[in-house]
Amino acid sequence: MIKCIEIYDLPACLDVIHKSFLTVAEESGLTKENAPTNGAYIPLKRLEDEFEKGTMMYGLYDQDKIVGFIQLKDKGDHIFEIGKLSVLPEYRHKGYGKMLLDFAKDKAIAAGGKVIEIGIKEDNLRLKDWYTQYGFVHTGTSRFPHVIFEVGFMALKL
Repeated sequence: MIKCIEIYDLPACLDVIHKSFLTVAEESGLTKENAPTNGAYIPLKRLEDEFEKGTMMYGLYDQDKIVGFIQLKDKGDHIFEIGKLSVLPEYRHKGYGKMLLDFAKDKAIAAGGKVIEIGIKEDNLRLKDWYTQYGFVHTGTSRFPHVIFEVGFMALKL
């Protein structure tokens, strides 16, 4: 079951985000020191700030336990952005990521969305392929001063 996240759910969501992003961070040599904005290391305050600014947040539950998470942000002009799509490592390969993405896609369409965008670690080919199979198209890359890796951007027309 996927439900809207309430503010009191954020610590449990942060745990899912940390554990999910940590697998890629460890594979890539990302640490709290060299990649403090990576999902593996973000503080609760950042999630709380995003919640307070109106970012939609959804949790995937296995009974009473949050095992997956996704953010959906309305960027205006019918464009939505997916963020922090996370599934606990022990719950992967069961279709939960796709369920979360389908849910967010439906929410974006219902709100008049025409495009969903996402930014990923450009050299994470496994993740890029997963989004490509879903229908996302690579739209470019960029470097940011606070990120030690190249960020790739992808978009899905709704």
